[in-house]
Amino acid sequence: MLQQILRDMYIDPELLAELNEEQKQILFYKMREEQLRRWREREEKARMEEAVLRKTARRNQSNGKRVQWLRGQDGEVWVWVMGEAPGDKPYEQISEELIAERARLQAQKEAEELWRQKEAEITKKFRDAMAQEKARIVAEKWKIEMEDRKAAKLEEEKIQEELKKREEEERQKGEELIRQQEEIRAKELYLSLKQAQQHSQHSDDDQEWEEQLRRSKAADEERSHKARRARDEYRRQSLRAIQKGRVAGLSHLFQGTNLSNDQDIKLNNNSASPLLSPAASSNIWERPARPFSRDVIIRWFKEEQIPRRAGFERSTNRIAQWFHGIISRQEAEELLMNKSEGAFLVRVSEKIWGYALSYRQQNGFKHFLVDASGDFYSFLGVDPNRHPTLTDLIDFHKEEIITSSGGELLLEPCGQQKNPPDYSPLFE
Repeated sequence: MLQQILRDMYIDPELLAELNEEQKQILFYKMREEQLRRWREREEKARMEEAVLRKTARRNQSNGKRVQWLRGQDGEVWVWVMGEAPGDKPYEQISEELIAERARLQAQKEAEELWRQKEAEITKKFRDAMAQEKARIVAEKWKIEMEDRKAAKLEEEKIQEELKKREEEERQKGEELIRQQEEIRAKELYLSLKQAQQHSQHSDDDQEWEEQLRRSKAADEERSHKARRARDEYRRQSLRAIQKGRVAGLSHLFQGTNLSNDQDIKLNNNSASPLLSPAASSNIWERPARPFSRDVIIRWFKEEQIPRRAGFERSTNRIAQWFHGIISRQEAEELLMNKSEGAFLVRVSEKIWGYALSYRQQNGFKHFLVDASGDFYSFLGVDPNRHPTLTDLIDFHKEEIITSSGGELLLEPCGQQKNPPDYSPLFE
């Protein structure tokens, strides 16, 4: 199953949901390694193709074919450099004009904002003054006391005109002040932009891209560090398992290291349970790529797993207490709900050709997929150890933890609560 995922570089979302975070990290690390391997192959292929093209070009050149450059009146190769041709502005002048225009636009924008604030301030000032004057006239009953109402009206209009005149004068002063500030600000911005251009050749977009690249590299390094730390821990566990003679074979993680030295490490094949007999192997059915129905899963179990004694106790024909049939994750958690930490069961998976080990931890549950698509049993994306039988895998992790971060040990098998047992369809 792992080889198929690495070959397709794709994992079904439903299958991905079955993995815990540590399994996802390990699987991600392996997929990145596969991507790098393919990239190196493509680079090597491209390099070889480029070498062939260069060799072909040299051969064609020796046959009389060559590149001819366009030449000018002086006989030299014709080259046009922007800013140096007749009528072109020098680069320095173009750069100066662009900076000056940018500074002018920025200063104009800031001046417009200042004028809006100033205008609102002037309007509010004289509106308040007009309101105060009217209030004074009303309070003093000025219009009532005057004998001539028309004279009172003329006096009021005169006061309003005087206020408007003062308002206009203050507006003109404000506009002149804003204009002077705009010119000063434009010069300041021009000098600032000029200094920024001299000290840095990177634009804002380049800085943002560099920041995103830095964050991406940091996240990538963190994921790789976690996966590498977990892989090193599994390598250490595998060495202990190999020394005990409890593992069927070594994974590719140990190739090229001192762990692959046959003189130092000997595998004990006497503990391996019998696999398919010749008679049974001659009638192996051709299973589909993935299970798609319960009937297909039951046939797979009967055709391939029963001959390998999957689900049986090591030395008897009794079904192991921890073995369950095709039950869902929710049903498994209900069975483990009232159990203590370390309780576990193994159920037949509906996602892959294999099983799911459901584990009760202190604050919840964990589920590990067990790949049984080949001639061994191993946790998908977590443990590099390969076990000849399902019982060997369970017995091994009664003494050795599954993951270094979780410290899971299989302590208490969770048995059946139904009659007939949920695994009955598998053995009918």
